[in-house]
Amino acid sequence: MSALSDYAENKLLDHILSTTAFTAPAAVYLGLSTGSFGDDNSGTELTGNNYSRVAVTFDSAASGTADNASAIEFAAATGSWGSISHFGLFDASSGGNLLIHGAFTAAKTIASGDVLKIDAGDLDISAD
Repeated sequence: MSALSDYAENKLLDHILSTTAFTAPAAVYLGLSTGSFGDDNSGTELTGNNYSRVAVTFDSAASGTADNASAIEFAAATGSWGSISHFGLFDASSGGNLLIHGAFTAAKTIASGDVLKIDAGDLDISAD
């Protein structure tokens, strides 16, 4: 399950209603959290222990859903990242704007030395 952020909702409405054109981000980055992100970009993204956002590409949407076009692989953790349960898609590799957020089907505990990998087609983003 995923949801648009307040930022993305406003940009899409402006674009669809012809008040202001929205330019798609040059890249989209996947960020991780041990708790949920809010529509207002509240929530706490991981930091430290060799964590950084990873660029991700998506297939074209069909039936209201898009998924990642290729595998997503984070660098090996150099310390515990905890139980990763939520994600955010951002328009920058750090900072930037939250576009979409959601929860993974199941949380995954990442310990030192672990690599979090999401296979192609396994990150589903839906507009419902």
